[in-house]
Amino acid sequence: MTAEMSTICDFGWKAPDFGLPGVDGKRYRLTEIRGENGTVVMFICNHCPYVKAVIDRIVRDCGELADRGVASIAVMSNDTGAYPADSFDRMKEFSTEHRFGFPYVIDETQDVARAYDAVCTPDFFGFNKDLELQYRGRLDESGRAPAAATARRELYEAMAGIAETGKGPAEQTASIGCSIKWR
Repeated sequence: MTAEMSTICDFGWKAPDFGLPGVDGKRYRLTEIRGENGTVVMFICNHCPYVKAVIDRIVRDCGELADRGVASIAVMSNDTGAYPADSFDRMKEFSTEHRFGFPYVIDETQDVARAYDAVCTPDFFGFNKDLELQYRGRLDESGRAPAAATARRELYEAMAGIAETGKGPAEQTASIGCSIKWR
């Protein structure tokens, strides 16, 4: 699998709204689930080794961010015909196995991934309370490796700051992962 890097933050870019079906049978609109202090929209999938390596840290950080008024939602946009490991049923299993505390939704048309210009999995978009982009970086420096005890929690730190000030950090390192599997 070829590694792709996301682009750097376009500060102030407004999050496009969407309505997508979740693995729990509910439909989620961004404008309805947004957090009072910020929102993380992340593009992930079940089969990507980059996602698999960090998924437990994603769940941990999103749980701790929820305590700060930051909501999170995970979007799966891959072509499930070509990548059956990313099927809706497998998404249900993956979210249960890793105890997601946030919605996991499917973007069957890939329209949401295109609207966000998502590049890879994982790809993180951190918005302030007004749904203005303030972070487009990585989870942490580990990539696919286990995180060192001293690894900075870059997404968590950025979103904690955004929750307090509404502004993201000037220095951001792009996320890296597998490419979105386009139809």
